Amino acid sequence: MAVSNNITACVTFLVLLCTVPIAATGVWLASRHGGEGCASLARWPVAALGALLLVVALAGFLGAYRNRRGLLACYLFAMAALITLLLALLVAAFAVAHGSGAYAVPGRAYEDYRLEGYSPWLRRYVAGDPDRWEGIRACVAGSGTCRKLAMDRSFIVPEQFYMTHLSPIESGCCKPPTACGFAYVSPTAWSGPAANPAADADCAAWSNDPGQLCYGCGSCKAGVLGELREQWRRASVALLAATVALIFVYVVGCCAFRNAQTEDMFRRYKWGNNY
Repeated sequence: MAVSNNITACVTFLVLLCTVPIAATGVWLASRHGGEGCASLARWPVAALGALLLVVALAGFLGAYRNRRGLLACYLFAMAALITLLLALLVAAFAVAHGSGAYAVPGRAYEDYRLEGYSPWLRRYVAGDPDRWEGIRACVAGSGTCRKLAMDRSFIVPEQFYMTHLSPIESGCCKPPTACGFAYVSPTAWSGPAANPAADADCAAWSNDPGQLCYGCGSCKAGVLGELREQWRRASVALLAATVALIFVYVVGCCAFRNAQTEDMFRRYKWGNNY
């Protein structure tokens, strides 16, 4: 029985280790700052779920180490429920990361962004609610993302800027769409009338005013979605790897717990027959 208890304790300890990346991913998502942190999507639920998994796994480890069968049974039930929630969250994360509004621009290292490439649900989440978008827009404008880009002194000639890899928010919110045909002056200042104003509705929304820029453009909304998608793509990789390992170790833990119960029943039966 001592050996069986030790095996169960080791397995539950491995489950505990598997929950650490999940909790860390939730904390990482919740700690995003600046322009990339203006649109939150299930960040705190991920952090809360990771914390619950840690607490339950720790309870399971203590139950196995101290041979508390009732605590272990509660642990197995709670972990099964939390793993189910985690799988549902993973499905949602992959749905968020599906589709992209980024498209390549000839002669540019950066990409431009449009709303049409993203899933309808994600478009409705960010751009469908005017009140939510106003909050996101104010956050992006106040984050200093475009201000930092404007203060970058490494762009001496336009070609240097054209060959720069911009973030989705920098490309979508800090400059006009390339299709408009404005002439480059600085990263956040472009001169002349739009050479092709019919190419994009955002051409008329662009302003050199640092407080306006392209914050009212559809490309800015698409850039925010692009940033949100990139965050969830990175998070979903870590969540998927941790979940697969967690499920595998949890199944082994269930088997170990069942074997320990069988040995305990056999031991009691054997002792009962000796009297």
